[in-house]
Amino acid sequence: MVRPLLNALASLSLIAAVTAPAHAAPCRDAKGKFIKCAKSAPAKGVKCKDAKGKFVKCGTPGAKPTK
Repeated sequence: MVRPLLNALASLSLIAAVTAPAHAAPCRDAKGKFIKCAKSAPAKGVKCKDAKGKFVKCGTPGAKPTK
């Protein structure tokens, strides 16, 4: 009675170990040493306006980000 239960638990744990997502990949610098990973890209949806109040690309000279 105990042996089939242990076999079932062992097989379930193996399946869970294989299908579980891996931890986040560690980040490395140029020399190959492990470092703390940088944050992801800034939040999307930031828009910029020019001096006249019109929406423009954020790389345009004089453009200022809006909230």
